[in-house]
Amino acid sequence: MTQPTASPTLDTLFQRNLARQPDALALVDPLNKLRVTGQPPKRLTFAQADRMISSLAAHFIESGLPSNSVIAVQLPNTIEFAITVLAAFRAGLVVAVLPLLWRQSELTMALNRTAARAIVTMNKVDGVIYSDLAMNAAAEAFSIRHVCGFGSDLPEGMASLDNAIFRESPTARAVIQDGRKAALISFDVTADGFRPIPRAHLGLIAGGLAMSLESDIPQGAKVLSAFSPMSFAGLASSLAVWLLSGGTLVLHHPFDDDVLEQQINEQGCDTLIAPGQLALRLDEMDLVGRMPSLRNVIGLWRTPEQVSSSAGWSAKSASMTDVYLFGEAGLFGARRIAEDGSPALIKPGPHGAPRELPGSSIAGEILLTSRGTLGLRGPMVPVVAYAPPPPPSDSMIATPPRDYVDTDYAARLDRVTGAINITAPPSGVMAVGGYRFLAQDLQEWARRLGQGALLTALPDRLSGHRLAGRALDNARARDALTELGLNPLMIEAFRDKSSAA
Repeated sequence: MTQPTASPTLDTLFQRNLARQPDALALVDPLNKLRVTGQPPKRLTFAQADRMISSLAAHFIESGLPSNSVIAVQLPNTIEFAITVLAAFRAGLVVAVLPLLWRQSELTMALNRTAARAIVTMNKVDGVIYSDLAMNAAAEAFSIRHVCGFGSDLPEGMASLDNAIFRESPTARAVIQDGRKAALISFDVTADGFRPIPRAHLGLIAGGLAMSLESDIPQGAKVLSAFSPMSFAGLASSLAVWLLSGGTLVLHHPFDDDVLEQQINEQGCDTLIAPGQLALRLDEMDLVGRMPSLRNVIGLWRTPEQVSSSAGWSAKSASMTDVYLFGEAGLFGARRIAEDGSPALIKPGPHGAPRELPGSSIAGEILLTSRGTLGLRGPMVPVVAYAPPPPPSDSMIATPPRDYVDTDYAARLDRVTGAINITAPPSGVMAVGGYRFLAQDLQEWARRLGQGALLTALPDRLSGHRLAGRALDNARARDALTELGLNPLMIEAFRDKSSAA
């Protein structure tokens, strides 16, 4: 009896590229990595990356992490992130991505919700001691057995991975390379609260394919990623896009116009992946014209309701593709093909990649729900994770389950064009700087700060929204929120205008 062919995983894609071009340049660190992390920047071929991945996978196995257990990762957009994720997959582990702005409160909640066995971090990033954050969160998480880190001066009890990635070890275990296996846990905030979202390799690959095909990324592309990898969209737009193209992934952190221009020109990058607002700002500042190798710009929008009113794309040397993100539920892309550089019209129904090509592969489906909201279905959409509880009923016949995810974004059809207009974000959810907050949680934290305290989100041109806070004593409010281990976006909301200048 013949066994069905297993579908590819991200490690499968990596090993295909390795077999084809072992000496080709695979990964390039940010130019300013030494300043940001204290670690010197690296450049790795596929063969060099493979040795590090195998060594780190062996370390995870020898540490006693069983197959299919969860390993949490809080790392910047550097080579260490790519190597750690691929090593975890090679060891048969599931990766839970922890955003860099999370502090002890959110870290502890995520570790407990996923029953993570290990956490991997960097000692220092942008002056923040992440190794201490990981140790403190691990102390409150019942499942954590191993705390690992990159960098020098790690706290006692934290295992160093800098030597592990260079240590030759024959230790390995058989891992079924099946894209249907769990690969990723990311985290979303919906009107129903905080929830972990599991995904298989196929979902990540489907997201990467949707972006690659829509933006026409060539084989062997040199891709610069300036988007945080700590989400479904982050992994799909960086690791998945890179491995599908079989080219070079150049990493960028934190966002810096001058460093980005230097990286693109020195590496000859033809593709840039960045937050949508920042991509348009580069166009407005005419920076795209100073990057002669750049041909494709992929702008990822965490505020999809703002795409239709965004500025036109004027650069003629590079095309612009808008990628609409709906939390962790899913995404779709639309390349700007109009003469004035305006965003493409989004119509309901199946959407192919590339969108304008008849007979293209179906990347997913967009629909309007009976609630007047936008729904998504397709291979990258984790329906079960968002499935609502069945309504109480006396009927003996069960209600058929949904085969789509309701994003809760308000939407309507334009009667003239037939296009979908996204009119408002989910009620009660505020997106700030790529992070989601429940309005009621913000109100609750403001209430705890005492009478007269206020915490809300205001429109912001660059990031969509920003948090703004007010208290009787802003300095005391900041100290209190810091001690509670809350997201620094909430803390910085109470910065006095005089001190911010």
